[in-house]
Amino acid sequence: MKRGESSGTVPATHVRAGGQVTARRTLPEETPVAMVYDGTTHAVMMASPADIEDFAIGFSLTEGIVAHPEQIAACEIVAHARGIEAQMWLTGPRAEALSARRRSLAGPVGCGLCGIDSLEQAIRPLPVLHGRGPAPSIGEVASATDRLCEWQPLHDRTHGVHAAGFLMPDRGMILAREDVGRHNALDKLVGAMARQGLDPGQGAFVLTSRVSVEMVQKCAMAGCAILIAVSAPTLHALRLAEGAGVTVAGFARGGGFDLFSHPERLEAEFRHVA
Repeated sequence: MKRGESSGTVPATHVRAGGQVTARRTLPEETPVAMVYDGTTHAVMMASPADIEDFAIGFSLTEGIVAHPEQIAACEIVAHARGIEAQMWLTGPRAEALSARRRSLAGPVGCGLCGIDSLEQAIRPLPVLHGRGPAPSIGEVASATDRLCEWQPLHDRTHGVHAAGFLMPDRGMILAREDVGRHNALDKLVGAMARQGLDPGQGAFVLTSRVSVEMVQKCAMAGCAILIAVSAPTLHALRLAEGAGVTVAGFARGGGFDLFSHPERLEAEFRHVA
């Protein structure tokens, strides 16, 4: 297995009631990725070693370190023996703001809030997303996670990673990113969209995970008002979604979904199918 690749094949022994057999398994890789701003490490995340520039830009946007990609003056990806550094240099005002708000997120892939400096930072103020904007149809929401499956080559090889995709009404799934961490996959998607000039307000984010607090936070910070997930939201995530104006559709699989917050974005479609 080569270092820096997103997956590798290893020997394994399949053990079943009827006996055992030697086999080989393709597994996902994960590596430490350091977000370095103006020479200082701000966060270290365990992530898949692919699409790192997308990850760096998306993380910077969803964590509120920058408001626009243009506030990152330069970004260089540097590979080391023990991991990867995303070295970024910020414009003056953003650098000053960051120094007043340090966060260190070193921790496992399952946690997007590890190591923060205070409880207040865990539930930070979010922008409120007003208006309806373009919304996918009921059928598009119900089939969204099935469409996302078509954008998951790493998952097909390893069965061990998450994905986040962007669904546009009448266009379907137009972009997706994968990672061992669900919040990393969303950051990579946000960064890829920013680099391609795609507006998150013109569609919906689709997740292969549950909807936890940090997923709603990142969705609101990115300016996407609709969040579709294959699994459940937490109660706290729904409270945040209600306050931030985010429509949350959970359990989106098998041709249906549960709508939990801000149904008004899909109300007209509900009236049509009633």
